[in-house]
Amino acid sequence: MHRITPLIVVCAVATAQETEVPRAEAPTAIDPEPAAAVYDPLAGMDRSGRIPKVVLPADVPHPERWRYIPEGRIKPGNVLERFFVTTFISPIIYHEQDIGTGGGIALSDIDFRGQHRREFTAVSASRSTEGQENYAMVWKRALHHRHLPGGGIIVEERSFLRAQVGYERARTRRFFGFGPETAEDDETSYTDEVSWAVAQVADALPGPGADWVWSAGARGEHHNLARGRISRRATTGDAHPDEFAAGDSNDALWLSAGLRYDTRDSQHQPYAGVRLAYVADVCVVQDNQEVGAIHEGRANIAVRVPPFSHDGGDAGEENPPTDTIALDVFVQAAQGELPFYSLPSLGGAETLRGYIGNRFTDRTAWHGSAEYRFWPVPRGVRITDAIRMERFGLALFYDVGTVADELDELVDADLHHSYGLGFRMAFERTAVFRIDIGFSDEDIGVTAKFGMPF
Repeated sequence: MHRITPLIVVCAVATAQETEVPRAEAPTAIDPEPAAAVYDPLAGMDRSGRIPKVVLPADVPHPERWRYIPEGRIKPGNVLERFFVTTFISPIIYHEQDIGTGGGIALSDIDFRGQHRREFTAVSASRSTEGQENYAMVWKRALHHRHLPGGGIIVEERSFLRAQVGYERARTRRFFGFGPETAEDDETSYTDEVSWAVAQVADALPGPGADWVWSAGARGEHHNLARGRISRRATTGDAHPDEFAAGDSNDALWLSAGLRYDTRDSQHQPYAGVRLAYVADVCVVQDNQEVGAIHEGRANIAVRVPPFSHDGGDAGEENPPTDTIALDVFVQAAQGELPFYSLPSLGGAETLRGYIGNRFTDRTAWHGSAEYRFWPVPRGVRITDAIRMERFGLALFYDVGTVADELDELVDADLHHSYGLGFRMAFERTAVFRIDIGFSDEDIGVTAKFGMPF
């Protein structure tokens, strides 16, 4: 069963910043926005794409965790004038027998409203010949953002406000039942019409760039379920009538809170550091169920390794090509009553990438991933002075995980594995587009998406 996951746009406000950054001798107050000047696409950059390090004000805390963006990467003008510098258009193309051929477009603007990269927004829309639809908009604003006296800006990645709204009429949701031993032939399908709105805030404690980060959020969603469209397969409503009825026509309000200890040098493409995190996602109101929650504990680490096909750049470079090994593991557990589509599951773009999405579902899950990330093309391609790809990379990955009804049953549950090869195209450190090809004993999964999986 071959599948292609459609493109999903996820962007971040920030850009490249390597490890220790030199500081100025005296504290500097926050600088006002500089006056407009003639745009130079190479301001703060070498023609090769190398970005030299800059001296940051002495009062910037944890300077290695701020992303420096040179003036040449902050092009003025409207959306079209900033094309492939701070605005990006991505096609959305997919085909599947039961949902038809679909297409659409995604527009990302990482300098929304021309605020020197403090805000970004992304809008996407797609539709298939059989009526599958997806419309979404996301907005994000950095809480800590500064102009530098010599030009360019710095942004702290950890602290932000975020909002998202969307509507999706998905005709291809799959459900295989509960537990790690479900067979490929247990596949059922249902149509899910869902609308959602999300608001989220995160901030570092006790100040910008600090090791501790808290987060909070709220999400409202409405689900309408209908018969599945997968030919020669049972519908979920026929095979699992109780679960289907409980999840149909369901309004829910989720509140989340999280705390993590995070020493990574980047939130989007870390080269070093660890993260230990706990998040509680509580469904405080829902039509068809009692109150429920999902608890997640997570740990990951990134470690620099010797460069494979390049010299690793130099000490005076802002974001030198850096090969890494990254490891990630999480455990999830459901509490109370939740609809089947909200329970922990594995498979898809982020977990067990060689399996179809939601391949394994139950009340608890654990998953581990390992990636070797390296950059065979460390300097990328310069299309024009203003339009460039910073570098191209590859990733070898391995995923393992399982699900179970109770936490103590995870130890003996059947394990599932996938492995594969990823392609990485970096516009800059915080804007990486990936294509992952995953293999398992059931499937081949192809995912196209902005952002690292962890």
